[in-house]
Amino acid sequence: MITKIVIVLFLIAILCCLGSALYYLLSGQGDSRKMARALSFRIGLSFLLFVLLLLGFATGVVKPHQFQLFVPANEVNSA
Repeated sequence: MITKIVIVLFLIAILCCLGSALYYLLSGQGDSRKMARALSFRIGLSFLLFVLLLLGFATGVVKPHQFQLFVPANEVNSA
């Protein structure tokens, strides 16, 4: 459960960085350093989340669900 919360917090932080970069872009203050800093921070957060997910998969903390593109016919009839 804690891993889901951490992942969601990372995604919210990434969206906040994107929102602040959009604000700096549209505000027209002419200071592109703040926008570049916000986008760089977003890239860092995305990379850190990716590494944490890979470590979670490797250690077994995060387990992907079993995805089936097609449901076998015997399972459709039994439901």
